[in-house]
Amino acid sequence: MKALWNHYKQNRVAQGVFLLIYIGVTSLGLFLAQKSVTAFLLLLASLLLLYFTNFKNLTKWVIAGVVLVFLLPFTASNGDGYQSYMEVATLVGIYISMALGLNIVVGMAGLLDLGFIAFFAVGAYTYGIFATAQANNFMPFGHFPLSGESFWIFILVGCFIAALFGVLLGIPVLRVKGDYLAIVTLGFGEIIRIIFNNLDRPLNITNGAMGLSSVTPPRLFGIDFIYPSQFYYVVLIILIFTIFTVRRFEHSKIGRSWKAVRENEIAAQAMGVPLVKTKLMAFAIGASFSGMMGVVFAAKQAFVDPTSFTLLESITILVMVILGGMGSVPGVILGAAVMTILNLQVLTEITNWLNQLSTSGAFSIPDALSPSKMQRMIFGLLLILFALYRPQGLLPAKNRKYNEAVLRKGSKEASGETSSDQSPIEKAQEV
Repeated sequence: MKALWNHYKQNRVAQGVFLLIYIGVTSLGLFLAQKSVTAFLLLLASLLLLYFTNFKNLTKWVIAGVVLVFLLPFTASNGDGYQSYMEVATLVGIYISMALGLNIVVGMAGLLDLGFIAFFAVGAYTYGIFATAQANNFMPFGHFPLSGESFWIFILVGCFIAALFGVLLGIPVLRVKGDYLAIVTLGFGEIIRIIFNNLDRPLNITNGAMGLSSVTPPRLFGIDFIYPSQFYYVVLIILIFTIFTVRRFEHSKIGRSWKAVRENEIAAQAMGVPLVKTKLMAFAIGASFSGMMGVVFAAKQAFVDPTSFTLLESITILVMVILGGMGSVPGVILGAAVMTILNLQVLTEITNWLNQLSTSGAFSIPDALSPSKMQRMIFGLLLILFALYRPQGLLPAKNRKYNEAVLRKGSKEASGETSSDQSPIEKAQEV
């Protein structure tokens, strides 16, 4: 049996056939059983199976694109649960993007941030204020609310404004480490929320605790984006951009600098790593992804208020990073997806099932013990179990392996003994 399993792991054809059959069966199951949450989750699980195959990265991206762009929306579109499925998929994409941003700060740079939701709030209010009549209270020029076409510009505006706030957060915490850093970032997140909650006087900018309602929906080619199935594709494009950018940063010079600072600041500084620049870039880049998704969240919900940006949300995103594996891009994607689906679908469906049993008289469960109301306790237990038995997360971070002989040879070539178009690191990765 073990020999057969080892042969399967090395055989790409067998993996491809199994994956094709699995995707076909789960897609057909979702198409025929439109209200089956199990079929929906099993189809999403095909992406996890795809990750463990031996296909080239380009092949994996193409297959994942076919599943996410075509199969998932099409197979779920023939039933009443279509928009609810797309709502879950959209929120999964939003939380994955935020978790990847926090992973840069916590997982790669080693800077514990408990106020990361503040950047999400900044992005949401950046669009919410100008996409409603609220901006008329303090803007001496212009006509508000802005049209839905401005949404696409505000994705970039929210990105840059959140990055600016990331730098503003990074400046006072450059000399703070460990628990003190966590306290400072926690305070920053709460200050931002309280400011938005009280910024309705003496000049009404955010409308305070009442929030901003009737946010203008995005518009493209005369079509208003008001359904989750439409926002699904917007989130998917931003998520692909986020994953690509984070992967490029991970193995770049700045990415290696983040990891060096995470391991030992003194040693990193001794090796020439600029601590101030490196930390500020981590805060700014991580915050920018959250700011973009904040703009999308405000447009999707059509309502923004301070209660959506509490400390509990920051902790939830941090748990996603820890659960998946700090510093691991695939791990963070899996951790965010598991947490979001567990919260929005699994626990909700279990609660509905138990309520039906209770209504039918099979047995009675106290309302306070329903799974949907005990989700925080369940998340806490999961975190404790993983801290005890799998502290590195679901998919731990993997460092690239280099061939020492090739690196030595490449260093000689770089010094002028021989000529080559490739760098030593590029050659070592090919071996």
